Amino acid sequence: MHNVTLIKGDGIGPSIMDVAVKVINASGAKINWEEAEAGMGAYDKQGTPIPEKTLESIEKNRVAFKGPLTTPIGKGFRSINVALRQEYDLYANVRPAKTWKGAQTRYDHVDIVVVRENTEGLYAGLEHYLTKEKDIAESLAVVTRKGSERIVEYAFNYAKENGRKKVTACHKANILKYTSGLFLDVAKEVAARYPEIEFDEKIVDASCMHLVMNPEQFDVIVTTNMFGDILSDLTAGLVGGLGLIPGANIGKDAALFEAVHGSAPDITGKNIANPTAVIMAGVMMLNHLGEIEAATKIQLAVEKIIDESQFVTPDLNPQSNTGTIEMGEAIIAAMI
Repeated sequence: MHNVTLIKGDGIGPSIMDVAVKVINASGAKINWEEAEAGMGAYDKQGTPIPEKTLESIEKNRVAFKGPLTTPIGKGFRSINVALRQEYDLYANVRPAKTWKGAQTRYDHVDIVVVRENTEGLYAGLEHYLTKEKDIAESLAVVTRKGSERIVEYAFNYAKENGRKKVTACHKANILKYTSGLFLDVAKEVAARYPEIEFDEKIVDASCMHLVMNPEQFDVIVTTNMFGDILSDLTAGLVGGLGLIPGANIGKDAALFEAVHGSAPDITGKNIANPTAVIMAGVMMLNHLGEIEAATKIQLAVEKIIDESQFVTPDLNPQSNTGTIEMGEAIIAAMI
């Protein structure tokens, strides 16, 4: 039995997480869910977005399954996602983006995994005002040799273990010669240890252009924190949007799995949110836990339902009357 901290989140979080938990339970996976709070709901009730009991639960279980959390824009508390990644040193953010037959997109053969450094860069939280009037602000990017080496090592090991052929390091070393320059230097050093994996490097703005023009040339992308945040949303757009993209945050001895989209307060309570992203995050979690049979069973069922495009939410098929709950029920039925 695997003990997992369950954080349902804000907005549509509880509804899609309830569906995901039902799907995972129906797969035969041996999971003991320990529910904990985080986000705006926790902040309103307890005055903190990450209660101590939640941290204690994650500390004990070392695996968490999380719905979307709301972060105030430009004010209020700092991103809970960033805080959790730094608290447990979840240094590798992994976001796969693969074409679905049932999702209408401009591309047919996209299969890209973005591996993003998760604890450094411009998201390190080192920012402040330089004047009393708060009219000049400064942010500091932190890039270390250790952080760069372990994320590039992770990307190459991921490629090796998953039958991937190529790793691309995305950077801005032509302008940011110290921070991006260090990352690129380390990436080249690590790449030399994996001669069986093709390696190339691209400037991040050129990478964006190439992703739009010819995404099939990419396989595994490894990059720094903010660039990875942007590129992983871009790759999501290539395959149908964030509603289809799962995310994993992996550390040495802890892991957090999540949908990467927002809490979507505008559709909360309407039973139309697409649960695919968080269900597929559950698949990533089950693979991490060694529940391979259950993970495969869910993945095949989700693929079947989306490919048939009948029992899916309206974002995938505007003619569909299927809701969040009903899509989950269809996925469960497809597993049997």
